[in-house]
Amino acid sequence: MQKTFFMETLLEWIKQPWPWYVSGPLIAFVMLALTYFGKGFGMSSNLRTLCTIGGADKFSDFFKFDWKNELWNLVVAQGAILGGFVAYFYLNDAQAINISEATKESLHNYGFSNPGATMVPSEFFSWEAVQEPKIIATLLVAGLFIGFGTRYAGGCTSGHAISGISNLQIASVVAVIGFFTGGLIMVHLIFPFLMPILL
Repeated sequence: MQKTFFMETLLEWIKQPWPWYVSGPLIAFVMLALTYFGKGFGMSSNLRTLCTIGGADKFSDFFKFDWKNELWNLVVAQGAILGGFVAYFYLNDAQAINISEATKESLHNYGFSNPGATMVPSEFFSWEAVQEPKIIATLLVAGLFIGFGTRYAGGCTSGHAISGISNLQIASVVAVIGFFTGGLIMVHLIFPFLMPILL
């Protein structure tokens, strides 16, 4: 009986959003462990590893490296996919995303039908949406920009903002400043112009 109560309490705790004083130290612990073992964290580097495994090293020197040393990072990526699956299908309490009313109103004015109801807007991420040519084109262009930016910056947001800054790399500080600047420009200048056209 006591064990059942403990498991139910633990499950309820896991379902809640974790506060910074839990998730922050956990991230710091992972970074310390990676530093100790001489590893650098970053999700986008898995794409390079996968391309090299697929034979891209025959076409470009960028893919000529010992990919077997990066298998640990592929395991991290698989864990992220598995964790997302478990969180969505088994730990999801079906509550709306907690965003401010002002943000909801602003997104509604842009054409989003029910902002905050799900993690991603159904206007872009649903089977109905991906049947529309303009949505498909938008996602393809966005993917190209993300891919180019990741390659040009030498890493993604997780690699630079979490691992790079933790290792006191100046290039990562510059990259993160660029991420935030680009995000502000997107939200305040491009987003208001683009959304009425797409939605």
